[in-house]
Amino acid sequence: MLRGVAQPRERRPLAVANPSDQFIVKTLVPLRIGGLDLGFTNASLMMVLATAAIAGGLILATRSRAIVPSRAQALAEMLYEFVAKTLTDATGREGMRFLPLIFSLFMFVLVLNLFGMIPGAFTVTSHIVVTFALAMLVMATVVGYGVLRHGFGFLRLFVPSDVPKWLLPFITLIEIVSFLSRPISLSLRLFANLLGGHIALKVFGSFVAALLAAGVSTSLLAPLPLLMTVALTAFEFMVAVLQAYVFTVLACIYLNDALHPGH
Repeated sequence: MLRGVAQPRERRPLAVANPSDQFIVKTLVPLRIGGLDLGFTNASLMMVLATAAIAGGLILATRSRAIVPSRAQALAEMLYEFVAKTLTDATGREGMRFLPLIFSLFMFVLVLNLFGMIPGAFTVTSHIVVTFALAMLVMATVVGYGVLRHGFGFLRLFVPSDVPKWLLPFITLIEIVSFLSRPISLSLRLFANLLGGHIALKVFGSFVAALLAAGVSTSLLAPLPLLMTVALTAFEFMVAVLQAYVFTVLACIYLNDALHPGH
């Protein structure tokens, strides 16, 4: 190496964040009992915070029970009436017995989706194990209540009326397969929308950071992915609310089969 001669600086490749890193479940408080891992994770933390936010918010909003409601009370009443109307439209007045379950599911999924939009927060509903557990809760309620109320009459759900006898075995098989696939489709819809949206946000956000750090010439292109990131963020907020609503509507439709198994 010659003294006094400026050496060219080595250009290091830019480190681009892995979009999947945001979905890693990390143990915050380790706890093992035997071979069972019961550690408190970042997913557990977000679910505890969501439950506390829902319970605390509703208690504070409805504590006065004023005839002329405050803004918080009006919002709580609007949410209650919205979920109640969604349930009765799908199941009739008889379905109001499921209102505590449906309202809890709607608020839980909605708040978890919105919490996932906070930078650095963990998106619980982007994990299939969580959405599948919620879907199985709905289907277990459908089967359990349907059998308790109708007994073997619940099996009418798989035998449509006014179907020719020669076609009945094929239609019954299709109905059984369709019923068994409900928890899969219900969980995948919520999981896939949240997962895909957050990956897209991470990718375009990484583009902005990479272009700004690459140099003056390439930084001029940074506004393009920045605008896309802003648009995707607005879209993801809409998806967060819409997917909570879709999950609730489908749960109501499935609960209607427990009340009225006949076609």
